[in-house]
Amino acid sequence: MKLFHWLVTAPIAVILIVFAVANRDPVTLTFWPLPVALTAPIYIVVLLTLLAGFLLGELVAWINGRRWRREAKRNADRVRDLERERAALTPAKEPGREIAPN
Repeated sequence: MKLFHWLVTAPIAVILIVFAVANRDPVTLTFWPLPVALTAPIYIVVLLTLLAGFLLGELVAWINGRRWRREAKRNADRVRDLERERAALTPAKEPGREIAPN
């Protein structure tokens, strides 16, 4: 599994490094309604935009998974309650009072 991880991670890391080295020109970002202007290398702008998109996608996926998490919690609670009920209905064995097999 570690080999697979490195076979996927290493090429992505190399691509990102080459991208960063090849795109070092500065760009100026202006945020239209605000009087703010930032100057940064283009690779930082692109990578931060990708990161922001990834995090936004993860947030949406987490919100949409709310139903499944709630159902899993209900099922876990139900199992715990049934196990308690089963334990209460099962008679406790007394030590030394075991029945010998025939």
